[in-house]
Amino acid sequence: MVTKREKFSSQADEQILADARALAQTQGRQFQSIVEDALTEYLERHQNERPRAHVMEAFGLSMDEFDDLYQKLAQ
Repeated sequence: MVTKREKFSSQADEQILADARALAQTQGRQFQSIVEDALTEYLERHQNERPRAHVMEAFGLSMDEFDDLYQKLAQ
């Protein structure tokens, strides 16, 4: 699947941009992928009332592993 990309411009704190560029370089990624990830995560947090999928997955694993403990604590 090909994602259509659109150019845009904006302004941000210079240290935030420097940190994002450094992170991209450290991870061997393009700066635009860091920005896109940040925007995606921000939108997921603010648009959805449900917790994000990875949070629910971690919760489920915790319930599987510690169900007995949670039952005892609930008493």
